[in-house]
Amino acid sequence: MERRRVLGIAAGVTVGAAALGGAAYWFSRPDDQETAARLIPDVPLGDERLEQRESAARGRTVDFYTAVPDGHGDGRGLPVCLVLHGASATAANFPGFGFGRFLTDAVRRGVPPFVLAGATGGRLRWEPSGADDPQRMAYEELPAWCAERGFDTTRIALWGWSMGGYGVLRLAQHQPGRFRAVAAFSPAVSRGDRVFAGAAGLAGTPVALWCGAQDDFYDDVKALAGTIPGARTAYAEGGHTRTYWNSVTPAAFDFLGRALSTPRL
Repeated sequence: MERRRVLGIAAGVTVGAAALGGAAYWFSRPDDQETAARLIPDVPLGDERLEQRESAARGRTVDFYTAVPDGHGDGRGLPVCLVLHGASATAANFPGFGFGRFLTDAVRRGVPPFVLAGATGGRLRWEPSGADDPQRMAYEELPAWCAERGFDTTRIALWGWSMGGYGVLRLAQHQPGRFRAVAAFSPAVSRGDRVFAGAAGLAGTPVALWCGAQDDFYDDVKALAGTIPGARTAYAEGGHTRTYWNSVTPAAFDFLGRALSTPRL
């Protein structure tokens, strides 16, 4: 696979190419973080929690994040969007990324309410590796932890970026028909990988892809979109950065919230 330079959110760390299917991951400058922070809506937080759970699928303790929009109490009865992070983040970063405020903002704009839930999946592209299976954690344990909180796990959508964008597409392929919708930002895909090979398995699931025109994955994301039946796409100026991802989060939450609120046919 062609060597790629991919920008993320943290500074000063490089992820091994082998763990990420040959991609080299670099991380964003402080000025990107400052610009990204200015895009976080100035609205109240609802019930936002960062807990630790024992993951049998991963064989370790993981951070478990949840966010409920302001005005909706502890979120009981609300549908769920599972969040899969990129290689440069963990669930512990989600509060700092402003996810809870983006969620409140979406609901204040008229989007039907839902909750966010995510856990730390390591840097395995959300694929199994020996006894460490973050994919199983995502489709089995995360919904179970959400059900314990009283969330409506009969209605689940998926959202991820970069490595997590690859991950949500793989998760939807692994469990076809289970998820109400899939939103992927700048998914770390490459022609010939498992996402491309399984693209037909996404038929019938609403899929939306976002990618910046200056992103090294741009050409591959556009090629992938052409293989997913009915995929929605949005392309604009931007790179593989938190600034770009924050700029398109409101549109993604609109898409996810409406998909989660729509009755199945």
